[in-house]
Amino acid sequence: MIINLDKNFKPLVGEEIQFESFVFSGGEPHIKINTDFDKSKKVTITHRLNTFNDLGLLCLAVDALQRMDAKLGNLVIPYFPAARQDRVMIKGEPLSVKVYADIINAFKFEKVIVFDAHSEVTPAVLDNCEVVANHNFIQKVIQEIGNEVLLISPDGGALKKIYKVSEFLGGIEVVECSKSRDVKTGKLTGFKVYADDLQGKDCLIVDDICDGGGTFIGLANELKKKNSGKLYLAVSHGIFSKGFEDLKCFERIFTTDSFKNLENDCLTQIELSNGLLS
Repeated sequence: MIINLDKNFKPLVGEEIQFESFVFSGGEPHIKINTDFDKSKKVTITHRLNTFNDLGLLCLAVDALQRMDAKLGNLVIPYFPAARQDRVMIKGEPLSVKVYADIINAFKFEKVIVFDAHSEVTPAVLDNCEVVANHNFIQKVIQEIGNEVLLISPDGGALKKIYKVSEFLGGIEVVECSKSRDVKTGKLTGFKVYADDLQGKDCLIVDDICDGGGTFIGLANELKKKNSGKLYLAVSHGIFSKGFEDLKCFERIFTTDSFKNLENDCLTQIELSNGLLS
């Protein structure tokens, strides 16, 4: 049995539990779950946790299911909230990823399935966590591109994962890059591409999250200086908080529906239900 708390997001195939959800005038989320389902079967919950209200709806759904004596199985939350807030950089800040994890841990799901976790901190603080790698996603991206590409690692944080992608895909060449970030302002500088000449080869930048896109815009400029061919971008979780106007340097952008449903002429969104969670 599956309950998809975001009705526009159905990453798994299976018999669905019906429900109605809404927000009270005071801002509180609420849910009413149809009780007409087989209580002997374990219930898998899927959701996109982009706000605290999304987390609140999950908490309420779990409580409602438990009051019906339903059996909780797995939780599927491909984009784990606050995954980038995985360390305390300045005194006075919270360790946000652990705040979310502690709340979810209290429900004791059999497994919590996360797609392409930002760092190793998420599975470390999240009980029974299963991280699904981005390998099938990148494989489908390269099939969509239809020609050979270099895999571009945007920074040191992505390096370990991108070499695993390369191995999965049969040893595609990887080009390492780096950048500098001011902790206080967030400003990015010092983009470097560790290759002398890319010889006109097409390049696919691979990363887990695109928020404003500053990393990829800065890196695209440096790749062009190193004689790259066409530039492509593949990110597992597409936030795109600043839109797509400044990302026109890319021939095509690829993402999944883990964060939200998107439409743009420059974008291809591959649904997680298309075999990406297997």
